[in-house]
Amino acid sequence: MATSFLSVAMGMGPCCALWVVLALLKGLKGQAASTQPGVSSVLQSFREDQFQGEWFVVGLAGSTHSKTDRFLLNPFIATFEQNGNSRFEVSYAMTRGHRCITWSYVLIPAARPGAFSVDSSEEPEEILVYDTDYSMFALMLFRRQSGGQSVLRVNLLCRMWMIPTQALDKFVCLVRALGLSDDNIVFPDLSDWSPALHMC
Repeated sequence: MATSFLSVAMGMGPCCALWVVLALLKGLKGQAASTQPGVSSVLQSFREDQFQGEWFVVGLAGSTHSKTDRFLLNPFIATFEQNGNSRFEVSYAMTRGHRCITWSYVLIPAARPGAFSVDSSEEPEEILVYDTDYSMFALMLFRRQSGGQSVLRVNLLCRMWMIPTQALDKFVCLVRALGLSDDNIVFPDLSDWSPALHMC
C-alpha cells in the first residue's frame, strides 16, 4: 500500500475525498484475505498517557450499520482523558444541523492491555483498542450482547481529518475478519461540512 495520506475534509474538498476513500476501499477487496488480523489479538502494551486527547471518528463499521446510515452520521470527535483512578473518561461531540449532541461514559481497564469495560453500562460491553500508533490512528473494537445477539462495532479514529492509507487497510481487514461486509462500513457524510463551521 502507498503510505501517502488521503484528505477526508481538507485539501481536496469533502466530496472528492469521500469518492477517493470509497474507491480505495474497493481496491482493497483483493488484499483482505491475505492480511486479516486475528480478532482476538490486542496490543502487547498500551500507553494510556499517549492515547488520551482528541480523536476524530472518520470511519465506522458494525453489525447494525449499513451504507444508508451515512446520511444520518455527521463527523464527530472523541476525547479521552485519564482520571485519578486509572480510568478513561470518554466524551463525544457531534453536530446535527444547528444542534450539538454530546454523550460520555467511563472506561474501566481490564487485565489485557488496551481492554476496557464500560462503567454502569446496562448491557455489558467490551472495548478494545485493537491497534494504534498513538500519533495518527487508532482502531477500536466494541463488543456487547443485546437481546441474545452479539453486536460488533469498529471505530477508525485519526488525530486529524485525514486517513492514512495504512490505517484504512487495517480498518477494512479487521472489519472483514469480524465477518462484516463492505455494506457494514460507514464513512461520515461530508457533503456539506467543514471543521471550521460545524464543530461544537
